[in-house]
Amino acid sequence: MSEKLRKATHKGILTIGNVQIPCFVLEDGTRVISGRGMTTAIGMKGRGQGVARILAHPALKPFINNDLSMAIENPMRIRGGGTQPTSGYEATILHDLCQAVLTARDADALKTEQEKRYAHYCDILVRAFARIGIIALVDEATGYQEVRDKDELHRILEAYIAKELLPWTKRFPDEFYMHLFRLWGWQYRPLSIKRPQYVGILTNKLIYEKLPPGVLDELKRKNPTSQNGRRRHKHHQFLTEDIGNPHLEKQLVSVITLMKVSPNKRNFERLFERAFPSNPQLELSLPEEEGQTEV
Repeated sequence: MSEKLRKATHKGILTIGNVQIPCFVLEDGTRVISGRGMTTAIGMKGRGQGVARILAHPALKPFINNDLSMAIENPMRIRGGGTQPTSGYEATILHDLCQAVLTARDADALKTEQEKRYAHYCDILVRAFARIGIIALVDEATGYQEVRDKDELHRILEAYIAKELLPWTKRFPDEFYMHLFRLWGWQYRPLSIKRPQYVGILTNKLIYEKLPPGVLDELKRKNPTSQNGRRRHKHHQFLTEDIGNPHLEKQLVSVITLMKVSPNKRNFERLFERAFPSNPQLELSLPEEEGQTEV
């Protein structure tokens, strides 16, 4: 066993079927599965010598290559928050071990019921790994995806949000407002700057909320409302020209197309929910009373 004691920053339980596997993420981002979790995962019962029993198993030993053998012989010592350090292995080793067991099964080397149980457990694990991926599974179980997603969100925001305010350019065509007013039963006056206050709410729900998560929140932060409830700039002035605004325009085209083919608001809502199912509770209905405001 490695003498170095490594610190886990995140820990959790990875559940696959009825098997629960303790797992960790270390300071350097290494994803780790505990030694006991490794044996439990492949259906080994009893404590004994832990994962080392795998190397001594006569049916499995011929199918374990040198790299896997070295990894099993040298577990990490992890400080995971308990009173005593625990042993663990890089998470991908579990996948390699499953592949070795399944290779033994395919070679008809597993004869006993116990050995066949190992293969059954490994088959379940490999199918799960293929669908989701062991790294994503460990991240979700430990909560590490929250850290990972913040970094990814930052990169998305950099791509979508301009660092400087762009000059005002008309982004929302009159056609968008014309059909929006028709469907919601408002009188459309092309030359008037007064519109129902609810138009801004609808614009966010139909357009800006369909940009990547976090973009609308960042736009609101950069473009806050003043004391009179209005914003100094248009949200789209803060979108980048190469990624943000092209995505905005594509969303506008999609929504306008749905509006054109919809005879009424209810029909449009159904089509919109079908086209953009990520937010099933749209709540697009107009409140009973709405005043007029300039937008």
